[in-house]
Amino acid sequence: MRRALLAITGLAAGTTALVVLKGTPGTGQAAPDRPVAQAPVAAGGSAAPAPAPSGVTPSARPSASAKPSARAGAGRTPGARGGTTTRATTAAPRATTSAPKVSTRTVTGPTVAYRYGSLRVQITLSGSRIVDATGLDMPVGGQEGLRADDVQARYSGSSGEVVAKQSANLDTVSGATYTSTAYKQSLQAALDKA
Repeated sequence: MRRALLAITGLAAGTTALVVLKGTPGTGQAAPDRPVAQAPVAAGGSAAPAPAPSGVTPSARPSASAKPSARAGAGRTPGARGGTTTRATTAAPRATTSAPKVSTRTVTGPTVAYRYGSLRVQITLSGSRIVDATGLDMPVGGQEGLRADDVQARYSGSSGEVVAKQSANLDTVSGATYTSTAYKQSLQAALDKA
């Protein structure tokens, strides 16, 4: 997005500079000795600069105080076609492509039954990186709920152990071995799906 904005800004600045340098007819500038071929129009309606013919040296813009007789011979280079030169122009900005967008997807592991109930794990991936994890359908209330809360607090969330380790190789939560094991099994199955 930033590159596209810079390209558009550069194109606008270049076009403005060309208009200012060329000026408008009848403002005291001398007409060119020969007609200049019309520049091709690039996408977006702006004119792309025409390359200078070979053997032609870019000349400086004559000052407004220069005499007409001095202007007529200004910018001529020996051996140039027609004896005149063209003004140097800036190159149009190149079209840029943006980086591919990273897709975010959610994968849910299977329900794993264990001694105190059942649970399943859902992970969110950005590209191939785990950015979030959470336990679903975990036991609520009583000792089973407390164990599930401990496991959820340790493993889940964007700052949990799953995101930190980027794998199912997690440390077992003390006092919640069965719940930890079930969580890791569902997580591993979700990773295998992803």
